[in-house]
Amino acid sequence: MNLILLGPPGSGKGTQAEMLVKQFDIPHISTGDMFRAAIKQGTQLGLKAKAVMDAGQLVPDELTIGIVSERLAEADCEKGFLLDGFPRTIPQADALMDILTGLNRSLDAAINIEVPDDILLPRLTGRIVCRQCGATYHIILNPPQVAFQCDSCSGELYRRSDDREDTVANRLAVYAQQTQPLVLYFAHRGLLKTINGNKDLNEVFNQICNRLQEEH
Repeated sequence: MNLILLGPPGSGKGTQAEMLVKQFDIPHISTGDMFRAAIKQGTQLGLKAKAVMDAGQLVPDELTIGIVSERLAEADCEKGFLLDGFPRTIPQADALMDILTGLNRSLDAAINIEVPDDILLPRLTGRIVCRQCGATYHIILNPPQVAFQCDSCSGELYRRSDDREDTVANRLAVYAQQTQPLVLYFAHRGLLKTINGNKDLNEVFNQICNRLQEEH
């Protein structure tokens, strides 16, 4: 099963990714993971990406696409993959299609988890994180036993700066702007599976599995 996972911050995409890779026994490939692996392995593209990242610059498309191409050619992707964080643009989506054609494979689906902004805002702004161990809680959905104190290590819980309401609203706007063209791109190719993410995580997972079984 060759899959792409789309979804805004706070949509539960990370949780669904974990469940999907277990269900289909495929690797979860995120852009960050690919860069770290290529750098660790010391590949030519990895070293180039490291130089760009060390300089505090964004990795250009040609490097990102090259690293994706290397990663998808590895043995553990033969049974399939779940791509997360790539593609982000139409040129990257075109490049992915070319990569898969070169590997004599095709994309099975682009899963798009949709959650309304008025639901995402409280989800994201309610997140609190432990300063000591990094454990994550939610003021409403998953509160700690003692207010602003970590259940695991008793560390102080705080709200990250990128979880403030104005910052979150901007993150959602940027995501919508970046992603809408991709939604149309995959819809036109009959690959888009839009999922209602405003439900219990198991319901969302069942929706995804049912939509994927429509074609298989």
